[in-house]
Amino acid sequence: MYEPLHTLYPGHSLCRRLRTKGMFIEVEEADPSVEGTNDGTFWCTHTQNCLGPDGQVADANNCQVTRGCFEKA
Repeated sequence: MYEPLHTLYPGHSLCRRLRTKGMFIEVEEADPSVEGTNDGTFWCTHTQNCLGPDGQVADANNCQVTRGCFEKA
């Protein structure tokens, strides 16, 4: 049921609090020839909305080690 973000965004060091809808979509086996979709729907589990505790947008581009509220996975 739960796909960790590091498998959806390889090479990114993302905050453990970041979530996206794609993490909860079940498929029997992912087809590597089909590019993943980025629906742009992200949220922070700390705030339960699209903004982090610092008031900035929670997404794969922003929720990285340079951010003050970042929590290592």
